[in-house]
Amino acid sequence: MSDRAEAGPRSLATTRIWVIGLMVLAAFAALVGLQPAWSARLQSAWFDAYQAFEPRKVVTTPAIVVEIDEKSIAQLGQWPWPRTVLAQLLRDIESFGPLAIGIDIQMAEADRMSPQRVLKGAADADPILAARLAALPSNDTELAAAIRAGPVVLSLAGTPDPTGKTLRAPPFTIFDPAQRATALGIPRHLSHFGGVLPSIDELDRAAAGHGLISVSDPARSVIRRIPLVSEVAGTLVPALSVEMLRVALHARSLRLQVSGRSVLGVSIGNFTAPTEDDGSMRIYYSPRDPRRYLSAIDVLRGNVDPESLRDKLVLVGVTGLALTDYQNTPLGEAMPGSEIHAQLLENLKDQTWLRRPSWATWVEVAVFVLLGLVLIWATPRWKPRNAALLAIACVLAMAAAAYGGFHTQRQLFDAATPGVSLLLLFGTLLVLTLSEATRRRRSLERIVQAQREQAAVVAGELQAAQRIQTGILPRAESLRDEHRIDLAATMVPAREVGGDLYDFFLLDRDRLFFLVGDVAGKGLSASIFMAISKALYKSATLRAPQAAIGDLMRAANAEVSRDNPEMFFVTVFAGILDLASGTLHYCNAGHENPYVLRADTSPLLRLDGGSGPPLCTVDGFAYEAASHQMREGERLCLVTDGVVDAHDAAGERYGSERLGSLLERLRSNDDPARGIVDAVLADVESFVRSAEPADDITVLALRWPRHANA
Repeated sequence: MSDRAEAGPRSLATTRIWVIGLMVLAAFAALVGLQPAWSARLQSAWFDAYQAFEPRKVVTTPAIVVEIDEKSIAQLGQWPWPRTVLAQLLRDIESFGPLAIGIDIQMAEADRMSPQRVLKGAADADPILAARLAALPSNDTELAAAIRAGPVVLSLAGTPDPTGKTLRAPPFTIFDPAQRATALGIPRHLSHFGGVLPSIDELDRAAAGHGLISVSDPARSVIRRIPLVSEVAGTLVPALSVEMLRVALHARSLRLQVSGRSVLGVSIGNFTAPTEDDGSMRIYYSPRDPRRYLSAIDVLRGNVDPESLRDKLVLVGVTGLALTDYQNTPLGEAMPGSEIHAQLLENLKDQTWLRRPSWATWVEVAVFVLLGLVLIWATPRWKPRNAALLAIACVLAMAAAAYGGFHTQRQLFDAATPGVSLLLLFGTLLVLTLSEATRRRRSLERIVQAQREQAAVVAGELQAAQRIQTGILPRAESLRDEHRIDLAATMVPAREVGGDLYDFFLLDRDRLFFLVGDVAGKGLSASIFMAISKALYKSATLRAPQAAIGDLMRAANAEVSRDNPEMFFVTVFAGILDLASGTLHYCNAGHENPYVLRADTSPLLRLDGGSGPPLCTVDGFAYEAASHQMREGERLCLVTDGVVDAHDAAGERYGSERLGSLLERLRSNDDPARGIVDAVLADVESFVRSAEPADDITVLALRWPRHANA
């Protein structure tokens, strides 16, 4: 089958793969853009990997957690403590001058440790005791007084259903910066709760602020985002950390910046915290840091540095392992809720929160489509291994670019979902390509079966061509009556026929002409051009047998170049040896330099003079001859590049160094020309073994005997 005939079905198959690939690409692009549940989980895991690999470094600690830890409980008794102890803890904290105190503890019921509740049964039986107990303040009253005395913010727990409890929250103004006007509606993307569970009313009324500690999806296994503002039954309520900032800044209200129905940020005085569309902020976590913590027992006993709490945002929370639920974080490290709020405050103070740009999804879809188009174009055209490397490179490039955005700008771009989609797209393309290759292979097998019969005919014709080619090469037996020269030559074609050539004949009684050449290429076309070149060179030489070797080379260049539509070129080494004197005149047209072997201790030599370009490459080139005086018994060895370019099964070249080493060993022996030719061929064959021949191999050796002048 011709290349043009084969290209038609192959082009149709490639087009079919492209069409199917584009359809699959469109489907995956929709998945990347719509972000179904499985994609959201994969994306979250990818974003978590950023933080696990490069967690945030703590710059400042604006928030301190006064923890009711195992040590405090061991010394003051089991939790819950009487609220008088908690009141004393608050008064001690307030004495250090904090900016705000957030209590991350739910107190939805009255203190069971109040004297009135503990001794209620006895008081009912003893009127005097009842009167005295009534005169005593309850534990909740004492705690309310401590709350009222300082900038204390109580926590609210969101509930899915209404609770009927009173909701106290700071006023919010909804503002649209683009319209420079106050907006009317509450943004629809905000976290929503049906109700709240506050502390008991006596405590709740005494607090300077109230903030939510809940997220709208309690089923989340990892806390990645905290809503800075939520909607509770039509009322906007800030998060505990935001409310602490409001109290610390003495702001009377908060501003919710919106664009249409999407949230832009929450403003507290002159400070604005940007949020995502749903009013949440992504926390950039650092590992747990002991600098954030003070033990409650140390505060109660005055064993803390006063500066550790002055002008700080203080969170009071329970951290004893058996007393609180630890929340999972992207770092793979569980943390109590109070520390998560502390880390959020650090993010706000240092402006190190993470950002997921609103246009990130469009960028991810665009990059996915662009790289997908590259794969769709390349996979049917490239080898499967190269196409697989391209797919892996595309995924790695996306991952590197996404990580660069996180590392430099703390922006979150998803490379996992587009990357997995890209690999699935590549898998689909690869299956289609391999299926098409299988179908094409079966078709080719039928064609090959038909061609085998033709190949047998062609093989017979090539064998005939080989016999003809071998027959036109001269035989050393033609010089057996000439005792002044010992010459041997062999040409081994890489295929049935080859492009190497050699020739030798007497110009007159005392002069021997010889040449070795190599046509660029191998096979039938090279062998035909070889025969033509040999005939033209010999014709040019015989027409002017007295001409210098340089003139003969110029004449041969003109003859061989005249009709050469395929632009073949030939490397040739030609020489004329005076058999009486041993004077060698030679010219080298881009061929391997011959080796000179002397039987004495002289080193191995190479004839490097008389050099010029190969025939048929430079029209009218003025080739210049060089000469060499041979000594008695001296030998020449000429080879084509098929010798040095021969390689074994592992791809290692035979090389000039190995050939030189062989000839160096042969130099010390007085081997005849045939011995040198056979030794070179045997060494090459031993090196190559079963490997496919790389090129035609030709070796010509001649020896000027010691009795040449006799």
